[in-house]
Amino acid sequence: MQVKDIMSTEVETCLTGTSVKEVATVMCLNKLNGLPVVDNDKNVIGVISEKDILFAMFPDMHDVMASGGKADFEDMEKDYTGILTKTVDDLMTKTVASVSSEMPILRAASMMWVYKIRRIPVIEHNKLVGIISMGDVHKAVFQESLLNKS
Repeated sequence: MQVKDIMSTEVETCLTGTSVKEVATVMCLNKLNGLPVVDNDKNVIGVISEKDILFAMFPDMHDVMASGGKADFEDMEKDYTGILTKTVDDLMTKTVASVSSEMPILRAASMMWVYKIRRIPVIEHNKLVGIISMGDVHKAVFQESLLNKS
């Protein structure tokens, strides 16, 4: 089975320059943990995830060491509103792991495992054509095994 057989083609995305507040709103309301960042031509230029947003609240190691090795996590929570004023360009991951629609689904799953991600964009000629999740792969393999048991 190939990625094209199970991928979702309706993908929630955001454009460069989109505010983190807007992206966080879309993620929270739609129960998504990340979005591909595209330009006006649907070229994928990054991915913004909950992890990217939350990690932006953490001080870098130099700051932690300068403060005696202690981090004030409650103060970090207050800084969240400052993070919301940034744009996706400030926080997104620019190196994007992706798969092609012709790739076998278990190879796509192995890439997600290697990169420790739960979903991966499907890209053809640098254009976003879909997305596939670990759940999509598991469901397809499960259904295929049920069909072969009969």
